[in-house]
Amino acid sequence: MTRLFCVIGFCLALSSPAWAQADCREDTVYLRGPWGQAQFSVEIADDDDERAQGLMHRQDLPRGAGMLFIYDRPQAVSFWMQNTLIPLDMIFVDAQGVVQKIHQDAVPMDTTGIFGGDGIFAVLEINAGLSALYGMDEGTQLRHPRFEKDMAKWPC
Repeated sequence: MTRLFCVIGFCLALSSPAWAQADCREDTVYLRGPWGQAQFSVEIADDDDERAQGLMHRQDLPRGAGMLFIYDRPQAVSFWMQNTLIPLDMIFVDAQGVVQKIHQDAVPMDTTGIFGGDGIFAVLEINAGLSALYGMDEGTQLRHPRFEKDMAKWPC
C-alpha cells in the first residue's frame, strides 16, 4: 500500500516493503556504475546441468537478454565457448554483486578456458560488445534477488 504525505506543499509517496521489492525480479538483472544503469532479461542457470548447457547451440540472443549463472557459494570459475554460436561478454560477479572481471568478445566455438577469478558467485553472459558499449567495468554493481540482502552492495 502506498501512503501519501504532504508537508508545506511537497508530497512524498511512502511505500510498503512489498512495493519496494517489486522492481527486483528473478528474470531481470540490473547493473549500475559511473557509466549509468542497464537491465537485462535473464534466464537462470543455477544447477550443474543448466550451467553446463548455458547458451550452447543458440542461433541468437536478443540485445536486452542474457543468462545468469548462479553458484551455491563463491568459487573459482572458468568458462569456454564450446558449441556456443553467439559471441558473448562474460561478466564475473562476487557475492556482493560487484563485477570482478569482464571478458569481452568471447569467440564462438573456442574451447580455450576463460578464467573468471576466485570468489565468483555469478556470471552474466550478454551479447558481445554490450559491456563496452555501456561502459561497464570492474566495480560495476549487479542487482538480483539471489544476492543476499545483508551482503549485497545494491540489495533488492
